[in-house]
Amino acid sequence: MSISMYSASVPILVRALDNLQSWFDKAEAFAAAKKFDPQVLLAARLAPDMLPFTKQVQIACDSAKFGVARLSGVEAPKFDDTEVSLADLRQRIAKTLEYIRSVPAQRLEGTEDKDIVVPRRDGSMTLKGEFYLKHYVLPNVFFHVTTAYALLRHNGVDLGKGDFLGALS
Repeated sequence: MSISMYSASVPILVRALDNLQSWFDKAEAFAAAKKFDPQVLLAARLAPDMLPFTKQVQIACDSAKFGVARLSGVEAPKFDDTEVSLADLRQRIAKTLEYIRSVPAQRLEGTEDKDIVVPRRDGSMTLKGEFYLKHYVLPNVFFHVTTAYALLRHNGVDLGKGDFLGALS
């Protein structure tokens, strides 16, 4: 039996974003315990030339949202990049999850060989659906989720591998 495009995308993306959102509780608790405003974490970077925490969350959401949209043909909602608080970022993740979960599984099935056009600053590229999912969408989402994890961890938030993986049941 082959793995479906739906099972290789939506459940994995949902889990990654659910886990990302769950880290906010620990970030807020850490900030309260150390008596600082958790909004400070939104600007966190590991290097001066990298995008801050807020942008990592926005891009993780957009990568998941547009990945599902391009594969399924179901138009993705537009989000303005105006988040200025952890509450705003939670809402963005929630809206992304709502959209991803709303896409019927059958819209993703059979898209392995679908031509997917990916707009880029240096010109668009066309990839086949399965390649796009496995080699572009999933790595991109995990890159930004992992970077958000690393930013929180670097700033002292008590996260571990179990937080990254989430419940395995």
